[in-house]
Order: sequence, then C-alpha cells, then structure tokens
Amino acid sequence: MRIDILTLFPELFEPFFTTSIIGRATVNARVELNTVNFREYSTNKHHKVDDYPYGGGQGMLLSAEPIFEAVARVDTSAKPRVILLCPQGERFTQSKAEELANEDHLIFICGHYEGFDERIREYLVTDELSLGDFVLTGGETAAMVMIDAVIRLLPGVLPKASSHEDDSFSSGLLEFPQYTRPEDFRGMKVPDVLLSGNHAKIAEWRRKESLRKTLLRRPDLLETAKLSDKDLKTLKQLKTE
Repeated sequence: MRIDILTLFPELFEPFFTTSIIGRATVNARVELNTVNFREYSTNKHHKVDDYPYGGGQGMLLSAEPIFEAVARVDTSAKPRVILLCPQGERFTQSKAEELANEDHLIFICGHYEGFDERIREYLVTDELSLGDFVLTGGETAAMVMIDAVIRLLPGVLPKASSHEDDSFSSGLLEFPQYTRPEDFRGMKVPDVLLSGNHAKIAEWRRKESLRKTLLRRPDLLETAKLSDKDLKTLKQLKTE
C-alpha cells in the first residue's frame, strides 16, 4: 500500500513513520508512507495557502489550488481514495479501517484554519472522515490515528495474521477480558476457566464476557452486531444478572 499525506507540517510525521509497528511495516515494504507539503504548490508569491471566505465570516479557508495541485502530483492511475479529514465527515470506525486496508493507494488531506474551500469537498475527495464529535487544531493527529488503524490490518504487518481478529469492534463487540501471569496477584485471581485447558469452555466464556462488556459499556453496538441465537439467549440471561 502507498499512503500520501498532504500537510503543512510534515515534520510531525517523522517519528510516527519510524517507530514500533509502523516503522517495521515501512522497513519491510508493507507500506510506503510519504508526506507532501502542499504549501509548495501555492502560486501566491508569499506561498499562502489560505484566504478570507467570500461573504464574510470568521477565520480563513484553505484555498483550492494548492491542494488540487498537490493531489494531482501524487495521484496515479490506481485511482486512490482521497480522504479529507474534517469534523463534518463520516465517523471513522474499525469497519472503515478494514475497508481502506483493501486499497492500494490512500491520500489524506490534513486541514487547518477554519475549513476548506467547498470545491475541494465537491470535486476532489472521495471520503470525508472524522474521529468524532470534536474539533482538533489540525488533521495531522487524526491522520496518524487512521493510518495506524489501517496499516496494522495489512498482511504481514502484525506477527500473526489473526492478531487483530479479536480486537474490540472487529467482531462488532468489545473485546473480552484478558489476563497474564501471575495467576494470583495480591489476591486477585485469574478466572478458573482460563486455566482449565478446555478450549471450548474458554471460547464460550470469552464470548459471554465480550457480550457482557458490550452490554454494559457500548449497548449501541449490539444493534448492528452479528448475533447468533445463542448470543441472544446469553444477553437475555446477562440482563437479569
């Protein structure tokens, strides 16, 4: 996969590109990461990339020309997904990360100031994405979060191909509780079932606890999760406990 990030602050991405799993993914050629400073594509003599909005109003808007020109420079015949990071966008989810992980080329546009010239939304981008109902000073932080979520899904990035399958949201539910050594820590013990060696019982316990955690913390997820008849019966039981 190739990922290009259009930003006014490319230096923010340098440690992100070279650290931990993302760094290993680039070294192992699982992903090619590039930053593009779209200020370089401004034709203004002062290299400005923003201007006042027509009709008046607060703040400055990012101009269309430098962003259109920067995308044209990094675009390829592979028809990339061009993603605008903004509070108005669709909320980013695990399912969206899985969808984007199937693409060959992604372009992220990181905004600043009050917003974008609307023609960028209408004629250039394929997706508008947001981390949630809040506003950041710029799109760089959001881009890092989304890119991290996508890259870890690429084949060969995580040590085991199935490492992400039990993650929260991958199955539509929150992840079940997990424990490691010691078995007894200050009187707080690991559940007996996890020590039993009975894999069927362990799987059953994990599914039940995943349902329990989702019911208590994110019941909204149950509306769209794929639930079996057994899951529905378990949920009914959990609601009475």
